Amino acid sequence: MKRWLEISKNPIDIVALTQTQDQSVTSGAVVCFSGVVRGMEDGKPIAAIEYEAFGEMAVHQFHQLFDQMSKRWPIESVRLVHRLGRVAAGEASLWVEIQSGHRGEALESCGWLIDEMKRVVPIWKKPLVH
Repeated sequence: MKRWLEISKNPIDIVALTQTQDQSVTSGAVVCFSGVVRGMEDGKPIAAIEYEAFGEMAVHQFHQLFDQMSKRWPIESVRLVHRLGRVAAGEASLWVEIQSGHRGEALESCGWLIDEMKRVVPIWKKPLVH
């Protein structure tokens, strides 16, 4: 399984990412997910979220998750970008792309990856009010 991971303070350029897909002739499904900061957190309006990470451990945990994915589903590739720093409401903080032979495994593995990422990867968020 091909892997590509970026944890960065730079804005996520979704257009550029989708234009650089390395699609194989055996992929029947490409699932892309964008996680966008909402303007509300716990029922209160916010301006942004500040993301912090324990960088080395976050990279390690992501690769552990990628290992688990490759054993569970026949995934051809995974690309993931997580943003750090201040991310304004309406901006993407996460982008995930999964390529596989079929849509079911692509959709299922993408949802699993996001759920597990939130559970085990040391990235923390702090809502910032207006």
